[in-house]
Amino acid sequence: MAAENNNNLNPDLLTEEELIKFLRIPSVSKAGNYHNVIENLKRVRGLPRIHVCRKALYPKKAILEWVEKQTDVGK
Repeated sequence: MAAENNNNLNPDLLTEEELIKFLRIPSVSKAGNYHNVIENLKRVRGLPRIHVCRKALYPKKAILEWVEKQTDVGK
């Protein structure tokens, strides 16, 4: 049970709510529905995810790599 609690503090697979907080979407988006922001990132920017039991989960390592690739370096 202790290992399970540790995983919840820093999970390798994020839920959509955890991803919204991880990407700090409430701080940078004026959208009323943050789910729509995630859907747009999936559709337009290829946000990485996997599906488990018909639920999208977001691997933290893949998200960090995706952020690196999306980073605009002085363009």
